[in-house]
Amino acid sequence: MSLHTLNDIFFAAVGRNLDAATLHCENGRWLPTSSSQLRSNVSGTANALRQWGVGKGDRVAILSENRPEWPTADFAILLLGAVTVPLYATLTPEQTAHTLRDSGATVGFVSTEKQLQKLRSILSQTQLRKIVLMDRVQVPSELTSSCVLMEEFSAPAGENLNAEIESLARSVQPDDLATIIYTSGTTGVSKGVMLTHGNMASNIEGWLPGFDFHSNQVSVSFLPLSHVTARSVDFGLLSQGVTLAYCPFMENLPTAFLEVRPTTCVSVPRVYEKIYAKTETSAQGFLRRNMYQWALSVGRTHQPEILSGKIPTSLRWKLVNKFVFSKIRQGLGGRVEVFISGGAPLGRDLAEWFATVGIRIHEGYGLTETSPVIAVNTPMHHRMGTVGKKLANIEVRIAPDGEILVRGPSVFKGYWNRPEETQSAFQDGWFKTGDIGNIDADGYLSVTDRKKELIKTSGGKFIAPQPIENSLRINPLVGTAVVVGDKRKFACVLISPNFALLEDWARNTGIVFRSRSELLASLKVQALYEEIVARTNEKLARFETMKRVLLIPDEFTPENGALTPTMKLRRRVVEERYRRQIEEVYALAEATAVP
Repeated sequence: MSLHTLNDIFFAAVGRNLDAATLHCENGRWLPTSSSQLRSNVSGTANALRQWGVGKGDRVAILSENRPEWPTADFAILLLGAVTVPLYATLTPEQTAHTLRDSGATVGFVSTEKQLQKLRSILSQTQLRKIVLMDRVQVPSELTSSCVLMEEFSAPAGENLNAEIESLARSVQPDDLATIIYTSGTTGVSKGVMLTHGNMASNIEGWLPGFDFHSNQVSVSFLPLSHVTARSVDFGLLSQGVTLAYCPFMENLPTAFLEVRPTTCVSVPRVYEKIYAKTETSAQGFLRRNMYQWALSVGRTHQPEILSGKIPTSLRWKLVNKFVFSKIRQGLGGRVEVFISGGAPLGRDLAEWFATVGIRIHEGYGLTETSPVIAVNTPMHHRMGTVGKKLANIEVRIAPDGEILVRGPSVFKGYWNRPEETQSAFQDGWFKTGDIGNIDADGYLSVTDRKKELIKTSGGKFIAPQPIENSLRINPLVGTAVVVGDKRKFACVLISPNFALLEDWARNTGIVFRSRSELLASLKVQALYEEIVARTNEKLARFETMKRVLLIPDEFTPENGALTPTMKLRRRVVEERYRRQIEEVYALAEATAVP
């Protein structure tokens, strides 16, 4: 199958005649949408949009969690040659207004009453003239003329597209703009990344052959479809006939895994970290802990086999797999064959733990601007500690300063309405990723850190914070870690604990507390985290070691702005928010003459 546009993926997906192209949960039951139903739903939506005058180049927004209506709206927009503008459901009203205003979207699909109320509060700041509401809720009186329920709007148009819509869909070219995806903004105001049909289709053609996806497989779609990785993966899986089970909310994910029993798990490191933390904390008690530690020691001896894709055959492996490791996989439904991680660095310690328990995670790497995949580990070509080999249809090289540069058909055309920033993103035709990395003799790419996030001490030494933070987060008691120290003599670390586990530990230790601040003031708690940091320091060069630990009584979440919607750390936001505490830590260290 040759993919030139995203519309080719639609025709491939609906041409398979599957009973369950997608699944969604309604009142506790997983209900299927067949290929023919998907075709009909998309056809009806495209017809209705066409009647509203939506055509080539028009921007249409989708403000929604993952659900069947998301791809229905997306495909309908793309078939018309219009441009999809995804919005994260977790965005604030102000952020939502910025995206809508900047993109010039005139039509918006909205999921719930909550999202409608958000839109209602900023509607006057946008160019929206029509709203399609996915949930059946009461529409405010002032919106009745511009808002319509999706079930009424996209009345079934029969199984096939009408001739006009199909002609428009077939006429879309690879260079036509398909979507404007606003970056989640770890370093400032989000920018609209313009991706063409050819950008995304060529990228999917680049990573898809590395995996043996086919019908009769199932994947839970829970990463926000507003993010390019989730959308690219879903497009690719749909094209191969893999059934997508939509999970709108992260808190429902454990139940979805158990009920759907997926064969593929595509996730971000945060989810894998939670699996690790849950396993570690459940291995309590003398007998259970000893069994777990013995199982890990057996697993470590079989890591090379796991990482080469083989199933160990020793009796000891069979025993620990049956009584310990299989329980971890049961939490994911027990059928997952392929584990993939992207969106942020996985961390070698975490990858090693999963390999120890019999799970090989295929880590990949990319950016919104590269549609997104640049490199990915696959079942055939896998090397732990790297992000795999580059895709065959792109070029990658390392600049003299270590920055990863990319060139190829999946590299974006530019930032929406930002010609100067577009120009500065390229160097002699190569896209500057902003990441530092290297390529080994066998062609495997490793990513060290974000170029702008490298910490340069006053002594001139460079510290890459992400690997250190990943190493700290492998401890279940650590929620989020942030290494600081730019232009300072030494590094320190801010830690937001995993408060649920810390509070249990404190009660079992006999620590009395009435607030999180009081808990973190405990000398025993401070000593606990200093020991965690000390163990990480043992693996670091002297100039990288963290001399002070600052415990933060707040959780870092997308809702409070410390993390992006894709769970990446907003380093500048955190450093600015806790600037006073950081200054106090360094002042105290100077006063006590820390070397």
